[in-house]
Amino acid sequence: MRTRNAALVGALCVGLSAALTACGAGGEDPDAGTNGVGKLEPAAIQDKARTAANGAQAVHLSGNVVSQGRTYRIDMRLKNNGGVGRVSANSTAFELLRVGDELFLKAPAGFWARGATPTPSPSKAAPTGKADSAAAAGKLDDKYVKVPADDPSYQQLKGFTDKNVLLDGLIGLHGKLARGEHGSVSGTRTIRVTGAGGSGGTLDVSLAGTPYPLRVQRAGGAGQLELDGWGKDFALAVPEKSQTVDYGKQLQIPGTVPSK
Repeated sequence: MRTRNAALVGALCVGLSAALTACGAGGEDPDAGTNGVGKLEPAAIQDKARTAANGAQAVHLSGNVVSQGRTYRIDMRLKNNGGVGRVSANSTAFELLRVGDELFLKAPAGFWARGATPTPSPSKAAPTGKADSAAAAGKLDDKYVKVPADDPSYQQLKGFTDKNVLLDGLIGLHGKLARGEHGSVSGTRTIRVTGAGGSGGTLDVSLAGTPYPLRVQRAGGAGQLELDGWGKDFALAVPEKSQTVDYGKQLQIPGTVPSK
């Protein structure tokens, strides 16, 4: 009887162990209840994220970008026909607004006084030149200044308001891709894809619903950005004329915009 009971207990333990394993105890399936993207090959995960991003009506992007030794803080809301947001670095900050091909920059007088306005003529005395510069900066203070399409900074500034161009650059990792760990971003379960072991950037993709990219760490430690608000529309309109200054010439903005 004792031998029979021991055999029965052993059989129950084996069965219980198998049942617990099947249910996930000690080895829970990290992709259970997800959109299944976590089981794909890394290149396929990246492609799914890119397709989802390009198909979304809108997105909110925020984080840091490191360029030429400077760290920039970017907070932009983007959609297919434009975007609006803020770029800052140290004591320098300005707002960007684009509606179609019309691009506007808004900044305090201190920003313009640092050289964004045209330099006074060398023939003028220094005090007069400084006064002219300060007066010009005062007129532009907290106004939407229209950036001419032929200004050297136009395309670069526009790039920070172009949803598809910006996202394509962020989502594209460098080097050999690998599927990384499961995790979460702001409470949403994710799967990570790495490029070149992480040195080529990392991409966290949502495992809930549409596989949107939720976090990007840029290659070479060049910053980290988080993406949310996917598909949430927002108002975007050309500012009132009372809020706008059409400078009509090149602004010559001095080194305030990071290269992407």
